[in-house]
Amino acid sequence: MRFAFYTLGCKTNQYETQAMERLLMDLGHTIGSFDEECDGYIVNTCSVTAVADKKNRAVIRRCRREHPNAILGVCGCYSQHDSQAVEALEADVIGGSAHREEFVHMMLKALESRTRQESVDVALRRREFEILPAGGLEERTRAMLKVQDGCVNFCTYCIIPYTRGPVRSAPVEVAVAQARELEQRGYREIVVTGIEIASWGVDLPGKPEPTELIEAVCQAVPALRIRLGSLEPRIVTEDFCRRLQKLPNLCPQFHLSMQSGCDTVLARMRRKYDTARYYESVCLLSRFFPGCAVTTDMIVAFPGETEAEFAASLDFIRKCGFADMHIFPYSRRPGTPADKMPGQHDNATKEARSRAAIAVAEEMSRDYRRRLIGGELEVLFEEKDGAYSVGHAPNYVKVYTREDVGHNEIRTVTAAEVFRDGVLGTVKHSS
Repeated sequence: MRFAFYTLGCKTNQYETQAMERLLMDLGHTIGSFDEECDGYIVNTCSVTAVADKKNRAVIRRCRREHPNAILGVCGCYSQHDSQAVEALEADVIGGSAHREEFVHMMLKALESRTRQESVDVALRRREFEILPAGGLEERTRAMLKVQDGCVNFCTYCIIPYTRGPVRSAPVEVAVAQARELEQRGYREIVVTGIEIASWGVDLPGKPEPTELIEAVCQAVPALRIRLGSLEPRIVTEDFCRRLQKLPNLCPQFHLSMQSGCDTVLARMRRKYDTARYYESVCLLSRFFPGCAVTTDMIVAFPGETEAEFAASLDFIRKCGFADMHIFPYSRRPGTPADKMPGQHDNATKEARSRAAIAVAEEMSRDYRRRLIGGELEVLFEEKDGAYSVGHAPNYVKVYTREDVGHNEIRTVTAAEVFRDGVLGTVKHSS
């Protein structure tokens, strides 16, 4: 049988898609494209925003319309949160945000019997980390390594604790074994990911710190680049930085979750830090990893956010000097405290503040990339874009070159100019 995947959302979802690809291939099946005829199609959904929900529905409807005779499976946070909505979209197989191996077998059963399959558990009752195979299609250069699932922060705007459940951690030995397997499979870079990796270890005997896990993975595969997924500011301490500084294969790019640059908004969001603690984390990373890329997320037009609070956020992000940012207008999530807060903003306000924040973010990104000009970057090349070979540097800046570089090669590139969403450079050739 031939299957195709469409993945929405975070790097954890990408890992779980790769795991399902592996499970199907190990059973003798093949993986195709979502745009070609296959026996089964799997949509791995996200539900972090209302926009994500809209994208989920659009993809599911398109798949049902274009492939009426195929088996359509839907899993992920959207189906976990609202399985009835997915059922109404005529999915043949419905799973949630866990039990991916069971979901794969449900797809196979549906293909064999032509009967509808559904299994969605109660996320808040989950207690064990689900071990899945890492890595999917062979032609990829970068693999996700999921080491943690779940979140118990219960930020007022966020639905994820309800769709992912409590914190569950992969034992160090499992993560190390999977990292070594990915190296053997030819991957050149691993992204250590999870829903909230700063919480890794709280459910394990002895409550080990995430630093121990990062050290173990980096040391297990010294020839591979190791990149960290999103981090909470509380994890960034002097000890954290000092220990990670000793890991030569750790990529100097740190995605530090922020959401707002205003203390009163952070308090309403029920975030576990203020701007002073956040800025301390930025400074520590910059001190121990000179030239590193610190990136972040920001929610604008949170309920009750005043013009003064928004202006304070803009001032704060300028102070931090982020290399890149993701800007999100606040999205109401039914069932969360923020959904019932007074001071909900209209779409016009959300759009105006998004544009203003994006303008600041884009200027900071250009400034960061300008500082790279004339320097050398070790680039992992991943794809072609017309006349350009394209890859990413350790700081995750996208690098273009007009030279023909093979897939999955790491080459030294001299950055020559800011170009599109990255930099343009020339490949350094050995004399």
